[in-house]
Amino acid sequence: MRLGMVGLGRMGGNMATRLVRRGQKVVGHARSEASRAAAAANGAEAMDSLEGLVTALEPPRAVWLMVPAGDPTESTVASLSDLLDGGDLVVDGGNSNFTDSVRRAAALAQRGIAFVDAGVSGGIWGLEEGYCLMLGGPADAIERLRPALDALAPPDGWAHVGPSGAGHFVKMVHNGIEYGLLQAYGEGFEILESSVYDLDLHAIAEVWRHGSVVRSWLLDLLAGALEKDPELGSVRGYVEDSGEGRWTVLTAIDQDVPAPITALSLFARFASRQDESFAAKVIAALRGEFGGHAVRPDRP
Repeated sequence: MRLGMVGLGRMGGNMATRLVRRGQKVVGHARSEASRAAAAANGAEAMDSLEGLVTALEPPRAVWLMVPAGDPTESTVASLSDLLDGGDLVVDGGNSNFTDSVRRAAALAQRGIAFVDAGVSGGIWGLEEGYCLMLGGPADAIERLRPALDALAPPDGWAHVGPSGAGHFVKMVHNGIEYGLLQAYGEGFEILESSVYDLDLHAIAEVWRHGSVVRSWLLDLLAGALEKDPELGSVRGYVEDSGEGRWTVLTAIDQDVPAPITALSLFARFASRQDESFAAKVIAALRGEFGGHAVRPDRP
């Protein structure tokens, strides 16, 4: 099929390349001239405007967005709603909040434009390994995308999970689970690293990859990281969050679902960004007051 791809950065650019390699035709647009040039070098047709992209696609058009969630997605969808015609299709493959996807689907439907929310997982490995795709929206719209979905995903790697918003909802929970898995590996390997034994963490990661109940693709990646940098000396322990972990925790609260692991893994990311914790200072001061415990002086 001939697909428009808006956003040709780390994810969108690789997705465009994978589509082209598997026989699909891609018309791409990005604000970055370098991103457009890279997409063109990999076989896509690059346009310097949304108007040019829409013009280059024959009706009924399908345009896939891989732009940051929030205002960038909002403004791009608004622009496309004025440029596209009834019968066209918009796919949001970014990490949008599922409630925004429900709202956008309803707004575009008033213009006769279909909307599919696509949760996309695979990261930088997706170019070679394929992308796991979780899709929400009308069944007929998703069926129209089948050639692109089959090209992007590995075998059995995409699914229509429900109506509008469901794709981004499932991806949100997927990322919440990811938070907990990452935290468990991080804590476990810190216990290993700080033990009285002089342990080879890379060797442990490698042996766990073969037959252990904690083996996973994440462990494969950790083994690779430890092979390159056994003490992770080049890595600062500062962990950002994309927002989906927060949304997962808030949704769990709204639904009265106990999710302590997900919540604590989110808070651990917040803690990773502190050079000094005021809460820890309060606790140290209180221990000094009520128990006479030694208090270390503040750093100069």
